[in-house]
Amino acid sequence: MIIALVAHDSKKELMVQFCTAYRHILSQHQLIATGTTGRLVEENTGLTVQKFLPGGHGGDQQIMARIACDEVDMLLFFRDPISAKPSEPNEMNLLRICDVHNIPVATNIATAEVLIHGLEHGDLDWRTILNPQH
Repeated sequence: MIIALVAHDSKKELMVQFCTAYRHILSQHQLIATGTTGRLVEENTGLTVQKFLPGGHGGDQQIMARIACDEVDMLLFFRDPISAKPSEPNEMNLLRICDVHNIPVATNIATAEVLIHGLEHGDLDWRTILNPQH
């Protein structure tokens, strides 16, 4: 499966911690991410991450384009609903495109853990039926 990782600035450390904790599961899948998030995850976990531009420079739009082309199976988007900056990824557009394409999405650590455990147990295998090229 292809898993996209996006995190607002105040949640990047949480994304690194999450990816460290679930490295054994994430290592079995292809990871893509906005630039800074991907770099931090790669440097701190040893996971291989395909990095796009930073979110504020269009990386979130690159992720959205991949979702629109059915090239993403899951989005982990750790967002800061209280103090997000204007230059950070646009959450409404990301969430909308996930809804349009039936992409499982987590916007916080609690839902991310539910998705990652579902992934581990095969509950998301239906995605490979929809997109057998993954």
